[in-house]
Amino acid sequence: MLEKNKMDNLIDEDEMKGVKYPLVEDFYTIQGEGAHSGRPAYFIRTAGCDVNCWWCDVKESWDEEKHSKKSVADIVQGAKDSGAKFAVITGGEPLLHDLGPLTYQLKQAGMDVHIETSGSSPVSGYLDWITLSPKRFKEPTDDIFRYVDELKVVVLTNKDLEWAEKNAAKCPDSTQLLLQPEWEKEGAVELIIDYVKSNPEWGISLQTHKFMGVE
Repeated sequence: MLEKNKMDNLIDEDEMKGVKYPLVEDFYTIQGEGAHSGRPAYFIRTAGCDVNCWWCDVKESWDEEKHSKKSVADIVQGAKDSGAKFAVITGGEPLLHDLGPLTYQLKQAGMDVHIETSGSSPVSGYLDWITLSPKRFKEPTDDIFRYVDELKVVVLTNKDLEWAEKNAAKCPDSTQLLLQPEWEKEGAVELIIDYVKSNPEWGISLQTHKFMGVE
C-alpha cells in the first residue's frame, strides 16, 4: 500500500502517463450508492475480476482480455474535462492492477481519488477514500482493513449479516458501516431494515442510480 495521500518526487511522471489499463468504461455520472451517494463523480471501471459474484451486474467486466487498454494520460484528461471533483475507480476488481500511476496522475490533476474494491488483492495507489465491499467468494487480504473508510456489504441472507460483522470487527472505529440489499433478492430490504434498527452502528446503502436511471 502506498501511504494515503503521500506523494513523492521519485516518479517519472511522463513515463506514468503512458501506462495503460484494461478499461471497460470511464464516464461522468452520479455516485449512486454508499457514503458519497448523490455526488457527481467520474467513474473509471477497470477490466478483470477474480471474485466473480453470481449476482454481479457488471459481469462484462470480468474478462480482462475482452477490453482494450487506455493510457493514464487519456483517462485523466477525460476526468479533468468532466469537471468532477473526485474519481471513483471500480471494476471488475481494480486492485488486480497497480493503481499507482493512475491515482498519482489523478491526484496531480487536483482530484480526490476513491476506490471500490473487494480487497482480494494487495492495496496500491494514492487514495483518499477506500470502500471495501468484501465477498465470501474470496476473502479480503488482511492488510486492507486498517485503511478502510467505508465497509459496504451486500446482503441477501442472514449469512451475509454474519459476514458483515466479521469484517466490521477488523476495521478501524472510524469506518462507516453500511449494508446494501441485493437488488433483485426478495426480502433483502426488510432483512436489513430490521437488522439496522437493532444494530444502529450500521446504516443502509441503496443503489439510487437504478432508481434514477443513470449509469
